[in-house]
Amino acid sequence: MIEIAAKLIRGPVYFSGEVVECLVTFTNPPNPSHQISQSHSDVFASLAWGSAQMHCQCSTNAKMVLTDKLISLARPAAINANTTFIPWELDNGYAVMNTKPKILFCDLRLSPGESKTYVYRETIPSDAPPSYRGQAVKYSYKISFGTQRINDSIKLLHVPFRVLSLSEVPEITLCNDSVDLSPNNPFTETQNKETPVDIALQTLQNLTARRSPNFYNVTNVRGRVVRFCLFKNSYKLGEDIVGTFDFSNATVSCAQVSVALQSEEYVSDEYKRGKSSAPKLVSYNKHHEVCLGLRYSQLVLPIPLHVTPDFTTDLVTLKWRLHFEFVTTVKLMELPNERTIDWQGPSSIDVETMIWDLPLHIHPTTTPPNTAPHTTCTLSV
Repeated sequence: MIEIAAKLIRGPVYFSGEVVECLVTFTNPPNPSHQISQSHSDVFASLAWGSAQMHCQCSTNAKMVLTDKLISLARPAAINANTTFIPWELDNGYAVMNTKPKILFCDLRLSPGESKTYVYRETIPSDAPPSYRGQAVKYSYKISFGTQRINDSIKLLHVPFRVLSLSEVPEITLCNDSVDLSPNNPFTETQNKETPVDIALQTLQNLTARRSPNFYNVTNVRGRVVRFCLFKNSYKLGEDIVGTFDFSNATVSCAQVSVALQSEEYVSDEYKRGKSSAPKLVSYNKHHEVCLGLRYSQLVLPIPLHVTPDFTTDLVTLKWRLHFEFVTTVKLMELPNERTIDWQGPSSIDVETMIWDLPLHIHPTTTPPNTAPHTTCTLSV
């Protein structure tokens, strides 16, 4: 028996365009003491070959997506997965991205207690979709290690990881083909040129650091409800969405306000099942406050690190928005002020609910959220 262990060196989260490095170790465990005296033929363990491949698998909800149409266009003719290294063939859905398989070794022989380690390096395509788990579509990434004994079937070890796409960052393509026109001094040390990933991260940092307050006058048929201020419209994963509510000049009393961060999942018309155009909504963190009698209030809504930023593919589009629900009174209420000596709140209030949606943009964080130092998977052959 040979044990296989794979470990991602930099953790489980990467940007598109980055190089993924994975250590894979093949170990022949020491024989128990009662087996040491056996014949020499049982001492060594051998594997005929070992290969590795990175792939992105897309699976869909058949109730929302024309899955048969997708698979018929993407999946090739059936291949015997027991004798051919095609790790994506046995998974659900179809592969939207496959790198070329790399051979790690041929005819590996290990004595008891001996181990051998190989390094697998591969670059994630810059136009690869991000990791995403939606209601209609799912994109998942794996590095698959395959090996085989003589006259035996192929055994696979899958190492999952997460990809944050930088292809949606504005103006990134304008910097990829730029030419360095600065004077070149042959006597100075050569400076490392910025990679496309570095340029994209710098653009992302500049984009999300800009503060341009936007003011919105929220009204209904009875008048002004609130003046809302959002300090910026582009955010990174893990940031707080900060805004303020100004009720000082309102002509309609607002009893309470709720704000939820929502994702909008749109399936393209070509692959949509049914004629419904409404997106699939998922709510995340929510802010709720009773604001009757308040002149000012604030909104602080954190963006989770595990969600997927904005992206668009031929199959699906993901957008983000703030979903507001204002509970307003039908009649303007007389509230206490500094001159009021005795005031008692009403036992019942006639209210109305008003809904308002505000689009915003969520981008990847400039630092991958690798909360775990290593991702390790094991398999026995």
